[in-house]
Amino acid sequence: MNTLMLASELTKRVVVTLGGEAVAQIRDTVFDAQAGRITGFTLSGRGLLSGPLKESLPFSGVHAIGPSAVMIPSEAVLENRNVVVGTGEAERGQVIGAPVLTDQGTEVGTVLDVVIEAGVGGRVIGFEIAAHENLDSHKRKTFIPRGETLAVSGRALVVPAHASRFVADDLPSFSAQVEAFRAQAAQPCAGVPTAGEGGAA
Repeated sequence: MNTLMLASELTKRVVVTLGGEAVAQIRDTVFDAQAGRITGFTLSGRGLLSGPLKESLPFSGVHAIGPSAVMIPSEAVLENRNVVVGTGEAERGQVIGAPVLTDQGTEVGTVLDVVIEAGVGGRVIGFEIAAHENLDSHKRKTFIPRGETLAVSGRALVVPAHASRFVADDLPSFSAQVEAFRAQAAQPCAGVPTAGEGGAA
């Protein structure tokens, strides 16, 4: 699995062409909850007084997301902001603060951030949430994986009930939990407990 990162970590990250030219910086991450992936980024100019740019970066134009910069082939991949943002329903701000429910109707928390894979896929792996007491009696921040399909009900995001067995307190340990979650999902009748099977991970 590629390195995991939070969408919020991309804010103000510099956008650099493969030719080494810094052309902009990330302003907001545009997230499509239905597709379960990043669709692009709104941009701002570089420098303290620079405002938002009219151009945005569709994810299809990203060469790679690295630890220090977002790499693009050239400025030619930038598109009009409205093309990337669309109607605005996919903007990251619509996801942050959304409740997270299991497919059995239990509220497990509220979205604080979106966890994505670095690299070229833009795949959303899961969410950092403020845990509900149904998940953690101490209501701590935790990471929870999303299913292969991510349902959206109103403003709520719906994850598989067994995802709550693969939570983690930090990103490094969350990576291992996601792998275990995926391995179970790949098994026949994944996530359906057999008679006498406990709910603990």
